[in-house]
Amino acid sequence: MAGEGRDDEVPFRAPLPPEDRIWRHPSEVHAGPGPAEALIPAARRPHSGWSVGVISGLIGSVMTFGLIAVSGGLSPSPPREVLVRETVRPASLADRAPDDPGGVIRIAEEVSPAIVRIVAQSETTSGGSGVLFRDNGYLLTNAHVVENAERITVILANGSELTGELVGSDADTDVAVVKVERDEPFNTAALGSAAGLRIGQPTIAIGSPLGLVGGSSVTTGVVSQLGRVVAASDRPPLLDMIQTDAAIAPGSSGGALLDGEGYVIGITTAIAVSEVGAEGLGFAVPIDIARAVADDIIATGSAVHVWLGIEGQSLDAATADGLGVQGGAVVRRVVDDSPADAAGLEADDVILSVSGEDVISMSALVIQLRRLDPGDEVSLGLVRDGSSMTLRVVLATRP
Repeated sequence: MAGEGRDDEVPFRAPLPPEDRIWRHPSEVHAGPGPAEALIPAARRPHSGWSVGVISGLIGSVMTFGLIAVSGGLSPSPPREVLVRETVRPASLADRAPDDPGGVIRIAEEVSPAIVRIVAQSETTSGGSGVLFRDNGYLLTNAHVVENAERITVILANGSELTGELVGSDADTDVAVVKVERDEPFNTAALGSAAGLRIGQPTIAIGSPLGLVGGSSVTTGVVSQLGRVVAASDRPPLLDMIQTDAAIAPGSSGGALLDGEGYVIGITTAIAVSEVGAEGLGFAVPIDIARAVADDIIATGSAVHVWLGIEGQSLDAATADGLGVQGGAVVRRVVDDSPADAAGLEADDVILSVSGEDVISMSALVIQLRRLDPGDEVSLGLVRDGSSMTLRVVLATRP
């Protein structure tokens, strides 16, 4: 799918390279003069840092930030190990102690053994996190964590190290699958669903920040917003992202975002910063998208994306008011011999719905199409020259 508009993007320069220490005194990160990147304690080489604008295409508000992928660089000499955690498997997430009313302790004990630390080596060494979701060794992580890696090392929660094999990755969703091997089954995290999430509900983030040895870190927060679009200048925009205020540090890319019951609802991907520092905004790929991409990768080696075959932009507010709608997607060009061409879509058509579900922006249209499969037939509700109509479209595989 091509042609999503990205308004108000302001390019930011990449973060500075890593230093010998991983913490800074607050006086070193105050809001003062100088470039934004000087205020960000960078945790990996510039190729993994993201400088992007964050656009909320689904709610109409626009915020511009520097955005960095939360994968962490590693010091040339490994950090001194201070703690090794043993694998703990409580009987049930629902069996909560009186002194743990929110269940966070139980959830952390249950899920942490399924969270791994990833070391990706190429010309540089960088780190991230991963989530074991099949007991035969398949784990989810971010594509940017293992990008161009010549060797992947996976460190389990008990400290043991295994060689990881990249099964496949998908830059469009920033999802990758890595496989590790051993004789006994692996601990796994239970995958839930991001469908039905509500703003304000509790979240728990578990990852391996800053390449620290000794087990994963646990933070808590809430769902801050849904349907965020994270746009980057050097890679496809990430759509339908979950925003959370649970603290996510560099090195946590590929970790788990959980709901209050301990089910994985997202794979943590990026954090937002402005010139004054971290803004408490973290983003995660919805687990529904990550799981679908992972299933494709495991089955075929690559992700499959549907194709409609249009370029377009979001409907402006004035035109939307004139049509009496909240928003829509304006078709600017129809690709020859595409599903849209075969269905009779034309330039200047305004798409308002997909199979009865409202479309309020171009990004919303892309998100809805990404949830479908090639060969699916959908009905597009649209307005053409002031008249409402419906077209049937059979989606195809994107060339």
